[in-house]
Amino acid sequence: MTAATPTAPGWAAALGRRLAGGANSRWFPYLLVLPLVLVLWGFVVQPMFATFRESVSANGTDNYLQFLSSSGVARESLFTSLFISAASVLLCGVVGVAMAFLLKRFHFRGRRLIEAFILVPAALPPLIGAVSFQLLYSNIGIVPRGLQALLGTDKPVLAFDGIAGVLVVHTFTMYPFFYLAASAALAGMDPSVEEAAYNLGAGRVRVWRTVLLPMLTPALISASLLVFMTSLASYTAPLLFNVSQTMTMQIYINRTNGDLPMASAYASVLGIVSIIFLLAMRWYEGRRNYQSQSKGVSAVRREITNPIGRWLAPLASVLATLVLLAPVGAIALVAFSADRSWTTEVLPPTYTFENFVTIFTDPKAFQPILNSVQMSLIAVVGCVVIGVLIAYAVRRLTFVGRGLLDVAVMIAWALPGTVVAINLISAFSTGNAFSFGQVLVGTFWILPLAYFVRFLPIVFRSSSATLALIDPSLEDAARNLGASWLRAFYTITVRLMLPGVLAGALLAFVHGVGEFVASVLIYTSSTVPISVAINNRMYSFELGTAAAYGMLQVLLIFVVMWFSGRLESSRTATRRAEQWTN
Repeated sequence: MTAATPTAPGWAAALGRRLAGGANSRWFPYLLVLPLVLVLWGFVVQPMFATFRESVSANGTDNYLQFLSSSGVARESLFTSLFISAASVLLCGVVGVAMAFLLKRFHFRGRRLIEAFILVPAALPPLIGAVSFQLLYSNIGIVPRGLQALLGTDKPVLAFDGIAGVLVVHTFTMYPFFYLAASAALAGMDPSVEEAAYNLGAGRVRVWRTVLLPMLTPALISASLLVFMTSLASYTAPLLFNVSQTMTMQIYINRTNGDLPMASAYASVLGIVSIIFLLAMRWYEGRRNYQSQSKGVSAVRREITNPIGRWLAPLASVLATLVLLAPVGAIALVAFSADRSWTTEVLPPTYTFENFVTIFTDPKAFQPILNSVQMSLIAVVGCVVIGVLIAYAVRRLTFVGRGLLDVAVMIAWALPGTVVAINLISAFSTGNAFSFGQVLVGTFWILPLAYFVRFLPIVFRSSSATLALIDPSLEDAARNLGASWLRAFYTITVRLMLPGVLAGALLAFVHGVGEFVASVLIYTSSTVPISVAINNRMYSFELGTAAAYGMLQVLLIFVVMWFSGRLESSRTATRRAEQWTN
């Protein structure tokens, strides 16, 4: 007797019965994860292989041999990028840790003033941060020209250019990574450990070397990783401060000159370096256990007793606040200046509201705003759907390859914007299954796809962190009461995750609106985003209009930061959710 072949409806019914157990089904994790794996493979991993194939398509390994030669642009660009990244880590570490120690361990007049504005640099988009420093500290900047007029010299005084200018920009815009990490670590560090070392006769230098720095190691590694990879991916600062021999600049130059194989070789090497550094930092952090056996009592701020220090502290606080607010002030000042009116003067000579009127009333000027908003919204929708599902799969489900899924998202975060752009160009310059047979390069959709790849990890990490606070028994209880997995997931888990998901989505949206590094390689005349419009206006010497675009981005970021703060306060409800099961 032979078994009858099941009909299509019968097969679907059988599959439905297998999945009736929801997340308890043996097949459920794989059916949920399969489309997520396909998305990551098609838009993150497969484009990386396409870039490598492109890099060896013309001259085989000749492009890579240039990185090993004793001289040449490729080798020098690699070393310059590594030097800038390492120097940025060192400078940001010194500034960020020193500020964290000063503000968290000491009480002085003006401390709250600095704390109110210390994270302002983190709110500046990369392009706007670099532009503001160019307007302030370069050869055409306000400060060098002001000192020139004050001192009567022939040339601007203390003008930054080249690698020094890049390092100044990186230090100012990236030290918050170290400040935030070190502040959190110092706030949770038991002061009795430090006091015990002093009581045993250790000096301040030895306490820092043997107690404080080892306890800060996880925070320092995390911040070093962020600063190194952000510096390695930096494009705007080298562009504006005339440092052409970096990896990101060479990718742009070779892409613009039509040498896609060489641009792909640069992108492949840069991606490999980023991933190696990421893995090395994770390995170093895992070598030791940094937990202490202390009671976890937070440190009490000490008063500054030195008379000179007490007198200098308020003055230094005001000076530091002015330095922190200067970039935003420079953008705001220039935003109201007339285009092409500022030449050799210290400050713009004429001011107008016309720049803001133009960007909102001129259809050609308003189109970049519309493009950025549309493309960022599309990308954020994809990030939320895929990011939430990946976070759920990694946190809640058990299946073979769960670690690889997490690593695939981490790779997307580790890749610089220029590398992402070259990967997408290599993968979608012809039609394939993941683009439904369509060529995406040169179309509207390539930019939202680039933003999706770049900022998916933001939504994933935010969703994953929120999901870690939610007791899984809440969802189990709903399913035990008869709810399907989908209904329990939507009505319980997603609703409790909503504050974290929205915070990540808002952050991804803001990053998308300000994205420049990938956009400059793949935009077209009809898909110009705000960041590229700013760059084009700068090169056309329309500084006022460029700064007006920049002010819109800064205001948008501050609004999102305020709203994210409100969402953060609402997460306390999520933390209380565990009490429902008690």
